[in-house]
Amino acid sequence: MMLLQIDAALIIEKLILISAILGVSLGIAMYATWGERKVAAIMQDRIGPNRAGPMGLLLPLADGLKLFFKEEIIPDRSTRFIFILGPCLAMLTALMTSAVVPWAPDYTTASGHTIAFQVADINIGILFVFGVVSLGVYGVMLGGWASNNKFSLLSSIRAASQAISYELAMGISLIALLMMTGSLSLRDIVAQQHGFWEHGYFTWNFFKQPVGFVIFLTCAFAELNRAPFDLPECESELNMGYHQEYSSMKLGFYLFAEYINLFVSSAIIITLYFGGYNFPFMDQVAAHAGPLMFSIICMLVLITKVIGMILFFMFIRWTLPRFRYDQLMKLGWRSLIPLALANMVITGALILWVFKS
Repeated sequence: MMLLQIDAALIIEKLILISAILGVSLGIAMYATWGERKVAAIMQDRIGPNRAGPMGLLLPLADGLKLFFKEEIIPDRSTRFIFILGPCLAMLTALMTSAVVPWAPDYTTASGHTIAFQVADINIGILFVFGVVSLGVYGVMLGGWASNNKFSLLSSIRAASQAISYELAMGISLIALLMMTGSLSLRDIVAQQHGFWEHGYFTWNFFKQPVGFVIFLTCAFAELNRAPFDLPECESELNMGYHQEYSSMKLGFYLFAEYINLFVSSAIIITLYFGGYNFPFMDQVAAHAGPLMFSIICMLVLITKVIGMILFFMFIRWTLPRFRYDQLMKLGWRSLIPLALANMVITGALILWVFKS
């Protein structure tokens, strides 16, 4: 009976955490659309959204209502079931990757119960993220193929080949980081980056693996189909790309999944390379703040870092021109993969040299 009560309490705790993460993910993804337009307006010396509410803050709600009430059209020549499955799969995989991200340090109540701000602390968290991200491209492929439109099909083929090409370099760049941390658990990786400066050196992995970070970030742009790697949605060649035949909330699912992926990918980059919820002088803050307040501060620090990374993604989009497709493939196969391999070998050699000495 006691075991059942503990399990029920754990399930309720995890459901509350999942609901909170879902709400934050959807909220940030919704207002990332507003932020994208504002960043573009600032960089192009325009005003940007300014009519729907103060500073245009109600524009994401207006966009959501427009998509929700818009007429839903399913082409006669489409494969109906797969046509519907595509955006659902894209949205599902986008939300699943946040399950292994540690959002804050554990909070221990006065009764001794520990609350973990992480949905699932699995010892192969990185492999879980890569597995789910690999499944995400199927949503694009199924949607493009089921539309029975040549532009959508070409776009989905582009997306698949681009994802396969850049996942290799991303995985190899991450191997060097895992060799240094000795763990696949995101919680362990964050714990090893405690604070910011310790024992005379920087603890964040960005300072230990700068080349790996640049490779990982570049591949993240390609995996997210963000400019200058937005070839699957290249309007000048493929009209709207793989979601050309979609309307109403099915189109909304695809668009929303992109921004949720942007949020979760930024969270993973911050977790791997920028200390996650760690920040300078956090031990001094923990000594003067209560355990719950400290966990909340750490969570806010992580969210702030993530928003900063999202703004960087947006800055790059409105700064660099789009690659040609042959340039994109050449960069992935002939530049990033050899560089990632060299970085991995050098990291292994340095680790071996340190252990020998």
